Amino acid sequence: MADLKVKIGQLEMKNPVMTASGTFGYGLEFQDFVNLEDIGGIIVKGTTLLPREGNPYPRMAETPMGMLNAVGLQNKGVHYFADHIYPQIKDIKTNMIVNVSGSQVEDYAETASIINELEHIPAIELNISCPNVKQGGMAFGVSAHGAAEVVSAVRKVYKKTLIVKLSPNVTDIAEIARAVEGAGADSVSLINTLLGMAIDAEKRKPVLSTVTGGMSGAAVKPIALRMVWQVAKAVKIPVIGLGGIMNWRDAVEFLLAGASAVQIGTANFIDPAVTVKVVAGINDYLERHGYASVEDIVGALEV
Repeated sequence: MADLKVKIGQLEMKNPVMTASGTFGYGLEFQDFVNLEDIGGIIVKGTTLLPREGNPYPRMAETPMGMLNAVGLQNKGVHYFADHIYPQIKDIKTNMIVNVSGSQVEDYAETASIINELEHIPAIELNISCPNVKQGGMAFGVSAHGAAEVVSAVRKVYKKTLIVKLSPNVTDIAEIARAVEGAGADSVSLINTLLGMAIDAEKRKPVLSTVTGGMSGAAVKPIALRMVWQVAKAVKIPVIGLGGIMNWRDAVEFLLAGASAVQIGTANFIDPAVTVKVVAGINDYLERHGYASVEDIVGALEV
């Protein structure tokens, strides 16, 4: 078997396959379908400082090659997570990572500070696609200044591996990546969902209660792949690629484009065991092509 181990900041993973936040619950929901400890890292659903009810229904819509969602970060808040969820997941022998969201810089910093004290959470992933309420609702991640501001604040209080999840809804994603690298990020993950919408022609109404939502699934892969390739050339920190990865071949393409690891999201809804199948597929690819380590193919695209 090839060496599948990868390192993201201080985070040591047995293989480069992770689950994307919001598509795998807290991991516990999938343990009847897959051995969680065979996955390199599990990123649990978005966690905020205070509880959130999420958006009104309907908040999901199927598309021909993916889905739209406008769940709205429904969760019971970081204190509930620390008191009730953490005790259930802390002994799972893989990297349990918390996705952190907020509506102002202080929210992010306080949430990260609380998670910093949880011994068996080795990393957080910052979702900077959230609207900044102090700036009129513009997402933190759409400007280099906004992205750097929130990362810098979190870096001061969070001492473990800090992954920053980048929004694709920007003009120059490489510029944002460089900004968060400069502010102290250990890694960047990309892409978050693309902004999209669906319309019910018969009713002449939007399908989602929020009108627009986040587009994910197979259709976004070419865009995600291009952005990962651009960012991998622009920063020195590890890149985690996601967006439309449905099988091992998709994952290998992201690794070749420069990603050190990958996340699988929407595909989990189709096949709950897709993660371990992708791990096996990557290993088979490496063995067939004579590579000793997965690191040998990271950024190995010949252009």
